[in-house]
Amino acid sequence: MAKKKKKVMALFLAVTIVSGLLLGGCGKEKDADGKVVIELVHYKPEAVDAFEALEEKFNATHDNIRLVIDSPNDAMVILKTRFIRENNPDIIGIGGDINYSNFLDANMLMDVSDFDGLKDIKENYLSTNKDLEYVPKEGVYAVPYMSNAAGVLYNRDMFEEHGWKIPTTWEEFLQLCEEIQAEGIQPLYFGYKDTWTCLAPWNAIAVNLCETDIAFQVNSGNAAFSDAYREVAEKDKEILKYGQQDPVAYSYNDACTAFARGQSAMYVIGNYAIPQIKSVNPDMNIDSFVFPASSNAEENILNSGNDLMFCIMEDCEHKEEAYEVLRFLLEDENVQAYLDDQSAVPCKKGDFVLAPELDGMKEYIDNGIVADYQDHHYPSEMAVDAMIQTYLFDDSSNALETFLTRFDKEWVRYNKDIISKVKEYQKKGE
Repeated sequence: MAKKKKKVMALFLAVTIVSGLLLGGCGKEKDADGKVVIELVHYKPEAVDAFEALEEKFNATHDNIRLVIDSPNDAMVILKTRFIRENNPDIIGIGGDINYSNFLDANMLMDVSDFDGLKDIKENYLSTNKDLEYVPKEGVYAVPYMSNAAGVLYNRDMFEEHGWKIPTTWEEFLQLCEEIQAEGIQPLYFGYKDTWTCLAPWNAIAVNLCETDIAFQVNSGNAAFSDAYREVAEKDKEILKYGQQDPVAYSYNDACTAFARGQSAMYVIGNYAIPQIKSVNPDMNIDSFVFPASSNAEENILNSGNDLMFCIMEDCEHKEEAYEVLRFLLEDENVQAYLDDQSAVPCKKGDFVLAPELDGMKEYIDNGIVADYQDHHYPSEMAVDAMIQTYLFDDSSNALETFLTRFDKEWVRYNKDIISKVKEYQKKGE
């Protein structure tokens, strides 16, 4: 146990332990009625209503298990402080990003290869998690539940009124922006005051132009981001001219509101923005399409990653009861209820009803023509979103070279330990 704690401490030493943040934990293995208590902590506070309904439904239909679902704000901070205190919940609901990679690297997650529900999960979302492993690892450590879809949301009524066609290549996209602009309408809106929104177009472009395992290739010494990201960076900057003036003065909420009010024809963002947009204009007729970053329409790929997946903690003492919770969450009726609440994309196979705003992406979702977000591999300390923002508004002649050189340099700085792990893994395989 001491060895494991040492690994966890090394991972999360930088986390500030704030008094009052710690949750109650599942110190009691059974409640007063003799039921096994399974605690699930997830990082989606916007879905609190959906999870409260699921918790109530589960507890009304199970006599031997009591499910406790916590939906805290700052869930990742709270989870990391709990890990340090060795006060782990049984199940965590997290995204398929760098946090998952770190937890897996610290051997904190249970191998759930024998979970019978895995057969119902789409293979592409299971394989996405394999790319998040710093080095290849045997086993399955997460059950993908919901994914998201990012590309271009557009005003369907506006498009129909003007007869604009959905673009399928980079050249057609630029031509469309020119057509929209020529009619006195702003093609795009950006909320770059919130630096994280700079990642939305970046990811949507990169998914078409980069290999999904580019991070592993770079860590292996077989590639450089300065080569892989050159075209991505150029195209990301090119679309700025089709947005409003001074996009860093406007936040994510500003951009959602502007799009909802018809101030732009399109918005490069993910499906997660739909509820926010609809809160401003409930009647807005929205559709979507895959960002066409390539000159070849057949190369288009939907930017879609694991937005919510469930991991059982390695030290969970009630594996079978935890599995029963996962089976319940994966029941078709419960999956559909979450989809309806969050306009999400299911990771489970089946004939589910998607939000109408995703009609233009449905073909890609149904056929698994998807690839993960590049930023899911970026360490938060590297602040890639801020790097991209700086680059986008750098008007100097060497802005591109400065950005790409910095990306390579910062990657090595913040990934030294991981690069060493990869090299060690490769030596063993020689």
